[in-house]
Amino acid sequence: MPAYEYQCATCSHRFEVRQKMSDEPVSLCPQCGSGGVKRLISGGAGAISKGSSGFDAPPACGMGGCCAQGGACCGGGGCDD
Repeated sequence: MPAYEYQCATCSHRFEVRQKMSDEPVSLCPQCGSGGVKRLISGGAGAISKGSSGFDAPPACGMGGCCAQGGACCGGGGCDD
């Protein structure tokens, strides 16, 4: 369930609420009770690529990442090329 960040226009209180994407946005400030709450736009956490083992894995060949064999890139150069 995603977390959304809100800010009250009256008291400037910032707070986070975990809610479904289909839920209505929060309309009342939990600190002052004002109805001037706005949802903030944030960068979010993004997606994390996990290998089949469940651990962080480098991108596969052809996707701009390093191959698992010795850290060499699929193009033949090193990972820093």
